[in-house]
Parts: sequence; C-alpha cells; structure tokens
Amino acid sequence: MDIIVAVSISLLLLSAKSSNLTPTAMSISLLLSASASLPCPSPPLLRRGIQRGLTPIRASLPRLGLAASRGDGGERRLVEARRGRAPAAVGVSAEGDDGGGGVRTGITAAAAATVVLAVMNRVLYKLALVPMKDYPFFLAQVLTFGYVIVYFSILFIRYRAGIVSKEMLELPKSRFMLIGLLEAMGVASGMAAAAMLPGPSIPVLSQSFLVWQLILSAIILGRKYRANQILGCLLVTTGVILSVVSGGTGGPFLSDVNFFWPAVLMASSACQAGASIIKEFVFIDGAKRLEGKRPDIFVVNSFGSGFQALFVFLLLPFLSNLKGIPLAELPAYVNRGAACFLNIGGNLNGCPGAPLLPLLFITMNMAFNISVLNLVKMSTALVASLTSTLAVPLSIYVLSLPLPYMPGGTSLSTSFLVGVGVLVLGLLLYNLPQNSAEQVKND
Repeated sequence: MDIIVAVSISLLLLSAKSSNLTPTAMSISLLLSASASLPCPSPPLLRRGIQRGLTPIRASLPRLGLAASRGDGGERRLVEARRGRAPAAVGVSAEGDDGGGGVRTGITAAAAATVVLAVMNRVLYKLALVPMKDYPFFLAQVLTFGYVIVYFSILFIRYRAGIVSKEMLELPKSRFMLIGLLEAMGVASGMAAAAMLPGPSIPVLSQSFLVWQLILSAIILGRKYRANQILGCLLVTTGVILSVVSGGTGGPFLSDVNFFWPAVLMASSACQAGASIIKEFVFIDGAKRLEGKRPDIFVVNSFGSGFQALFVFLLLPFLSNLKGIPLAELPAYVNRGAACFLNIGGNLNGCPGAPLLPLLFITMNMAFNISVLNLVKMSTALVASLTSTLAVPLSIYVLSLPLPYMPGGTSLSTSFLVGVGVLVLGLLLYNLPQNSAEQVKND
C-alpha cells in the first residue's frame, strides 16, 4: 500500500515538472478556472452598501413616473407618464382652453339675441306709450305685478324640475330688496320721462346707463378699467350731450323739451345701472355660497321683481305725486288707465293701438330682461350693457321712420348724427381687445 502511494506521488511530480508548473502555480490556475464558473459573493459590508443605495432609487421610481421594466415597454410607459402629468400641471389652462371656445360661442349667441330683442324692445316701448301716454305709471305697475306672477310661476316649475335647488332659494334677501327698490324707481321715472320725450332721444339718453355702470361697478365690485375704456365712456357721454343739445328738423327732438325730463331719464338709468351691478354681485357671491354654481336667473328675477312690486306699492304716493297725480285721485287714475289699456269703456279716442301695443311691449320687455340677465350671469353687467348699446343706431333709425300710430316720423339733424357717431366711436374704443395676460389678470 505504501509502495502504491509512493508511486502515485512520483508520477504527479513528474507530470508537473514536464508542464513547467509548480504546485503553487497549479493551485492558482485551478482557483482562476473555478472563479469563472462559480459565483463570488461580495463581502458583507459591500452588500449592505449596495442595498442602501438602491433603496431610495426604487422609492423614487413611482414618484417620477418611470417604468421599472426595460425595453420599448418602459419607454412607452415613460411617455405616457409624462403625458398624464402634463394635464395635471396645466389643468386650469387646459380646461379654460377647451371650454373657453364653447363659453365664448354661447356668450356671442346670447349677445346677438340680446341685440335683436333690445331693438324690438325700444321700438315697442315707444309704440306702447302712444295709447298709454297719459298712463305711464299705470303701465309700469302692470309690468311690475305681471312680472311677479310670470317669474314666480316659472321659478316654481324649475324648482319642481330640480333645476333650482333649495340652497338657491335660501340666498340672502337683502340684496333682492335693494334691487327691487332701484328697479321700481327706475321703471316708474323712466316711463314718465319717456312719455314726454321724442322717440330718437330715448335710446341716446339711455346710454348714460353705461357711465353709471362704470362708476358703480368700481365702487361696489372694485373693478378697474383701462385707459381706452375710460376714454370710451367719456366719448359716450360726449355723444349723449351732443344729442341732447341738438335740434331736429321736420319734427320735435330735444330743443323744445324741458331739460328736466332728460335729467329724469338719466336718473332712471342710474337706478337701473345700480340694480344690474347688484345682480352681478348676487351671481358672484352666490357662486361662493353654492360651491361654484351660480344662482338660477329666475331666482334673481323672481325675488327682485317681488320686492320691486312691494316698493312700487309703498312708494305709490310719492310716485303718483311725481307724475302729478294726487293720492286721492289715484283710484280714478288706475280705472282710466285700465280702461285705456284694455281699450274698453267710455271715451277711448286717446288710446289707439291698445291693448295690442302694450301687450306686445310687455312680452318683448320680459324676453329682453331675461336675455340681459342671462348675459350678466354668463359674463358681466358691463358686457350686457355694451351689448344692448349695439342696438342704439338701429333703434334710432327705426324710431325716426314713420311707424304705425307714429306716421310723422322725425328727421335727424347733422348735430344729432355727429353725437350718435361719437357715441358709437366710444363704444368701439371701449371694446378694444387686450392681451390675454391682462385679461386674465383683470378677471
């Protein structure tokens, strides 16, 4: 056995010598060959360092939206993550861009309808005063109390249909009270003055409404206006003054009218402007109270008209005296006004066109008021006012023509035409476009 072991050792030494390898070199070569096929674990300290380094990287992958997989799938998910992250960063702008076109289209359509209704309302306003010239205050009461019935009926239907919520009906009523007071005084004084003024002067004098709106919106809403807007308002005022001091040819205009009635009509415009600004405030404040949803227009119309009817009733002695009707004669005045409105009773020679013309005016005025308030809700009170002023040249032209029950017509003087031109120029200057950044800042 010992001989066999010795022989084996001798053979190994001979083979190592023949290959020029020492035992040490042979062991190193064996170790190197083994390292190529066997995994070599890293030291414990190095393993802990690598794991600590990878932990924050893995944690950051979901936040960065990166794909954990490799290849094309990872690149695709990376692009999708970036696309999904972009709308979140510009969500407000994207929503404004996508919905802005639809909103602008809706405002344009509403403005166009308002212009058409404004022209028809102004024309029928003057025509309705042909039979009701001696009873403008009675016609104002018919408008006031008729609106209460119609508006609250529509409000009830919309409430039952779920369009109007209970929270909308619980809005503070103090604002509606002020709206009703201003509108009651504006309608009564406006119709009293309009009955004494020639037709073409009414739309021109009514443009003081815009100036009052600018003043009151700056006071109540804290609005700020650009230089071109202020200059445009000054031009509008200049146009009104030129029209007031001008005279007509071939018919009465303003030169033969006491200045008291133009002043009353402009004061009426101030009341109406204040009511419109408060309505806009109701929509803005209501949106805050209703978590972004603006109140329904018939909530504002109904409660405003309800308080307007109340104040007309309470101010009846003052308003009747303003018209020159003593309180003791008021019942007889109402009876005569009702007989003229319905075209029934005794002496009706002074009421041609009734009841058709007054009823047409009431219907058109109601449609016009709804259209204007809808435009206020969609935009601002000033936008609604400027839209209505676009009907001024058209209504002036129509009212200067011979009309049924107004066959004489009125010839417009050069001074009057210059005043109207300055007025329209002021409206155009007010509407000059501005940079989108400034528009966003002002809004």
